[in-house]
Amino acid sequence: MHSNPPAPVLIWIIAGAAIIGIVVRPWKVPEALWASLGATAAVAFSLISWSDAIRAIGDGTDVYLFLTGMMLLAELARREGLFVWAAALAAKHARGSPQRLFLLIYAVGILVTVLLSNDATAVVLTPAVYAATKDAGAPPLPYLFICAFIANAASFVLPISNPANLVVYGAAMPPLARWVAEFGLASVAAILATYAALRFTQRAKLGGHITLRVTVPRLGHGGRLAAAAIVATAVLLAACSALNRPLGPPTFFAGAIAWLAIMVVRRAPPWDALRGVSWSVLPLVAALFVLVRAIENTGALEPLAQALGGHGTIISPLRAAAASGVAALGANLINNLPVGLIVAKLLQTAHASSRAAGALLIGVDLGPNLSVTGSLATILWLLALRREGIEVSARRFLGLGAIVMPLSLAAALGCFLAFA
Repeated sequence: MHSNPPAPVLIWIIAGAAIIGIVVRPWKVPEALWASLGATAAVAFSLISWSDAIRAIGDGTDVYLFLTGMMLLAELARREGLFVWAAALAAKHARGSPQRLFLLIYAVGILVTVLLSNDATAVVLTPAVYAATKDAGAPPLPYLFICAFIANAASFVLPISNPANLVVYGAAMPPLARWVAEFGLASVAAILATYAALRFTQRAKLGGHITLRVTVPRLGHGGRLAAAAIVATAVLLAACSALNRPLGPPTFFAGAIAWLAIMVVRRAPPWDALRGVSWSVLPLVAALFVLVRAIENTGALEPLAQALGGHGTIISPLRAAAASGVAALGANLINNLPVGLIVAKLLQTAHASSRAAGALLIGVDLGPNLSVTGSLATILWLLALRREGIEVSARRFLGLGAIVMPLSLAAALGCFLAFA
């Protein structure tokens, strides 16, 4: 007679299988279904009750609202040609210099990531950059790599720059002034180090000249309205963060109002813009909340929580750096969103210090720049490339990521720990 494995082992098996399904997508089954199957299996094996699973899903309300608002804003901006316009404008101002174009697209990538989150950079900026570089006669891949790497490198400039930030901190999100004080220099270090590494590795493909005749499309009323909505949302969220208010509801309402306004201006059916939104992200995240709650219920996080120290213990810089490195590697093994959820539970269980929390967040956000499996943004970037007929192998990305990620992680951690 065979007995089931102990609960902590069984939940890791179920969670691991679900994550592999999400990343690899066997038989092209959608990511959300794999996550949902994992959550259902956790309930079926009594690793979590139905009532607790429902409560775990409810815990993610702020994240769902944030994602919905940001996805609406990003889709509206894409439909109205805002990103194509911005990329084409960068190509025009490059004035025939590939190096200047590289810098300008990097700057656009920073702005999109900071204001709209890393997923928007991967999904909507990537095809715009491809179109602009093709029009300019430049080899697209060096510029497309920017979209992948800056999406993670700039993802902790503000709390809104990465959904993982909301996941890690949850209700304990630091106010904006404290966030900037803690992560400002580290963010700058990560952005500069990533730029330097990318610029060095792509230098052979940035020689010569590109065309001076770049067509910049006209930005219509809808595009200008989408740009205004993005800026207004960023200001609104900065105010909410400064007042230590939840970010989900204002993001959702800002996206909904922008959607209604643009549909009225366009005189288009209101459901037109909704078709392009990746709604499957929401059940995917909800299922991950259930899996992580099941992991917590089985006691599988206790050893990790003890390693962080308890009740506000200030861990040494070396231990903080080691924890960040583990989180960064974990993000590449099982994706940074579930790692972020696990980190959130660890921080709650261990009552860890702000130094430990910040170091772990940096690992969760920057770690995905190592491999294509590291974050949802990188996976979405890869899919966007395939739609343009461009293939980047996991091995090629890893070869570049092995240079970019450690340098940016070391630079960011060094700045953070020096002042934490």
